[in-house]
Amino acid sequence: METGNLMIDAQYAFARERRRRRFEDLRRRVLDRARQNRLVWMGDTIDPGAPASRRELGVRAIPLDSIVGTVESGKAKAFDSHFRAPSTSRTRWERIWMAERRGNAVPPISVYRVGDEHFVDDGHHRVSVAHALGMAEIDAEVIALDPAPVAAAA
Repeated sequence: METGNLMIDAQYAFARERRRRRFEDLRRRVLDRARQNRLVWMGDTIDPGAPASRRELGVRAIPLDSIVGTVESGKAKAFDSHFRAPSTSRTRWERIWMAERRGNAVPPISVYRVGDEHFVDDGHHRVSVAHALGMAEIDAEVIALDPAPVAAAA
């Protein structure tokens, strides 16, 4: 639903994303899969203390569906697996949504690439808005990592 007023449309868009997040949380709770709705933390995928080769690839468009997680453990708890923002982020989220809709230049996000997957270092709200707007790609400053895998638990 679009009213033509960007502020109201942004508020509706945020409310819609919050409803989707609550519904998904409830659905997963009922199906006993609550843990699967959390955003992946990069520290669970690779050993943050292990040496890794690092290559800066520069700014490029990356597919949104290749972004699977975050570098920050706190953001893994705040955002769900679809990058839906917490309610405390409403104002910031709406500002970014309006900027995108106006066609304003939005800075690229920062990500680490591990294999074919990307982990957000900076730009969680921009990823959330991009998902809400149905974008397929987002501009990102990409740093490729070739880390040692996390040792398997005994």
